[in-house]
Amino acid sequence: MGIVRNLALMLIEKYGKEFTTDFEENKKIVGKYVKFYSKGLRNMVAGYITSYMRKLDRVEEGKEGVADQS
Repeated sequence: MGIVRNLALMLIEKYGKEFTTDFEENKKIVGKYVKFYSKGLRNMVAGYITSYMRKLDRVEEGKEGVADQS
């Protein structure tokens, strides 16, 4: 799992604005920047990126909720 995480975080660091919370869209974006011989590996990286982006969305929503309460 280490290579999947490291590659996903590297892609997020370089191309973070392009990724979304949609797995299918992220799969296409990952395929555009990294040439895999294995669909499974591409899907694991895209899945990690998708879950990471969803976590970021939840954190940002939480911050907005705290700001609204003030």
